Amino acid sequence: MYAITIPEPGGPEALVWEEVPDPVPGEGEVLVEVVAGAVNRADIMQRQGYYDPPPGASPYPGLECSGRIAALGPGVSGWSVGDEVCALLAGGGYAEKVAVPAGQLLPVPEGLDLRQAAALPEVACTVWSNVFMIAHLRPGETLLVHGGSSGIGTMAIQLGKAVGARVAVTAGTKEKLDFCAELGADILVNYREQDFVAEVKQATDGSGADVILDNMGAKYLDRNVQALAVNGRLAIIGMQGGVKGELNIGALLGKRAAISATSLRARPLAEKAAITAAVREHVWPLIAQGHVRPVIDRELPMAQAAQAHRVVEASEHIGKVVLVAR
Repeated sequence: MYAITIPEPGGPEALVWEEVPDPVPGEGEVLVEVVAGAVNRADIMQRQGYYDPPPGASPYPGLECSGRIAALGPGVSGWSVGDEVCALLAGGGYAEKVAVPAGQLLPVPEGLDLRQAAALPEVACTVWSNVFMIAHLRPGETLLVHGGSSGIGTMAIQLGKAVGARVAVTAGTKEKLDFCAELGADILVNYREQDFVAEVKQATDGSGADVILDNMGAKYLDRNVQALAVNGRLAIIGMQGGVKGELNIGALLGKRAAISATSLRARPLAEKAAITAAVREHVWPLIAQGHVRPVIDRELPMAQAAQAHRVVEASEHIGKVVLVAR
């Protein structure tokens, strides 16, 4: 098969489309013939040499894919060769074939094709696990999503609205904010021109956001705490704004607030299987009913992964960039 490899860390040109050995499904795994994958910022970090795959995972980038089951490993039940699926991966999505733990498989949602389904697993699992399983967003609460036009952001807006929350977003251009509004976002903040703390406070009569989904990390830590409501929950899922910030414990105590920080890739298989099962139970029906959809900016051949990385690094996209293998 062919896959995107990273012989040496570096810029987008470090990604090489070359022939590699076929993976073999192990105990509890299936072999998926990949139709498409999608680009995530974790892939960029891996390409740069900052985010190695967990032990035992495929060395190739790619945290989600879609395709058809080509073979079943020992001990797999409930799936058949030929089933159309999408999958949450620890790596290997930028390839023509990938071995996947059966617990991380999802059927292609009703009404979608395989290319659309490739854009779903990572964002759906990330948003559902953080916003709902950990931060417990409830109907009537306010959710603040940083990077509202990203793949994560567009999914968070739709799921927040689907459960009856009020959604605030930050983004850097009018075009991106307008798109967030089309998805249902209620409060629009241009982070280049406005202070999101002041804007969210004003829109909520001074109370603030009940849940914040943050991809920035250190740069936004203090202001996120300021923007939280009493009993608010801050879920940190990224470090685009740095890794070390100063936390005002007094402010956190005063609001009886909580901060969580998670990554998905290195979680134990049982945890990822539980998240995947929850997404299938709660998110997939919303997709089938038309309340939630994947947002895809563009599709490129997988061999052009370098160009896809340039687009994502420059934040020139809205939603996801999909790589088509076949």
